[in-house]
Amino acid sequence: MRRADRLFQIVQLLRRDRVSTAARLARELGISERTLYRDVADLMASGVPIESEAGVGYRLPRHFDLPPFMFNAEEGEALLLGARIVAAWGDPSLREAAESLLRKVEAVLPAGRRKSLSDLPFLVPDFHVPPETARFLGVLRQGLREQRRVRIAYARADGTSSDRVVQPLGLVFWGYRWHLAAWCELRGALRTFRVDRIQAGDLLEAFQPAPGQDLESYLGLMRSDPAARA
Repeated sequence: MRRADRLFQIVQLLRRDRVSTAARLARELGISERTLYRDVADLMASGVPIESEAGVGYRLPRHFDLPPFMFNAEEGEALLLGARIVAAWGDPSLREAAESLLRKVEAVLPAGRRKSLSDLPFLVPDFHVPPETARFLGVLRQGLREQRRVRIAYARADGTSSDRVVQPLGLVFWGYRWHLAAWCELRGALRTFRVDRIQAGDLLEAFQPAPGQDLESYLGLMRSDPAARA
């Protein structure tokens, strides 16, 4: 049994019995009492209101249940930092989703954990992010999600422009920029497009990746020829 599943089972057993001893819980879960003590301590540190009384055992308040998800301090920090990065570098829809996610997380945290998470000095300022960085990110995400071709107007580094129909395969963030991994129908080859150089984007019909034209093939190309570009 995974540890996460075991922690969940401990709470469910306490909800069922209301009061239970360490020996009984350990026996039902097939673990040692020492492991049970450690698991209960971790649950209490995460905000689960388990009460312990010598000679009686463990108990839970009558109407307590687990929130939709539980995570430790480092997992909370990772979630907070990730959401703030998305909010700074994503399109408006992603930014709104990231902020909504954080509100949902805070809503299920105990008051102390909620305050400690919101007070973390993890800052991802967006004032230096050029507006074109994610201008067409929403269209590209929809194309990926629905597996649809996208017509783009693309400006190369030398200033020349061209219209392309691409089959989007993935979005990659590196070098402080978003890049689109795609099969370019104009070139008949796998290509990388900087999203900040896309000047227009329109969704077209659906497509089915052919062998050699999928994300796995693109990643293989990048590993063998990192300089491959549109």
